[in-house]
Amino acid sequence: MRQVRSHDREVPAPRSRWDEIVPGLWMGGHVWADGSGGLRPVVPDREFGLVVSLYTYPGHGPAPEVEHRVSVIPDGPLAAPQLDEVVRVAALTVRAVREGRPTLVRCFAGYNRSGLVTALALCGLGGLDASEAITLIRRRRSPWALHNETFVGYLLAGLPPVRA
Repeated sequence: MRQVRSHDREVPAPRSRWDEIVPGLWMGGHVWADGSGGLRPVVPDREFGLVVSLYTYPGHGPAPEVEHRVSVIPDGPLAAPQLDEVVRVAALTVRAVREGRPTLVRCFAGYNRSGLVTALALCGLGGLDASEAITLIRRRRSPWALHNETFVGYLLAGLPPVRA
């Protein structure tokens, strides 16, 4: 199977466009590996009421009438304003899920940046601590989800709580 990016040589591309982590909350990326191992684009249309993009690429959706929050952050150490934005988009995600709007949180592959926001949203939705949220994401999305140890460290250290 092809790899996601040249600097992540050991990390396989995701095998699905997106995966439901808990009812109403989905996690995905901009690419996935088809059955032959080729990378295919992921373009949501009207499947979701909110799409949160932490990476963006022209032509990758969603439909114009779908709420789309673009908050580009790097897949690496984050500065304080970037961490604040992670908390803000996680709170937006929590509100949308509580309102019953199907929500997709995505980044390039749907592993790290989307995992950080999704894990924080899961904690904000209640019932899970950071460790449990990480485990759930890896079980539902991919064992490769949240392989960025810096992001795992942010979650386990306790980012500010999500208020929705």
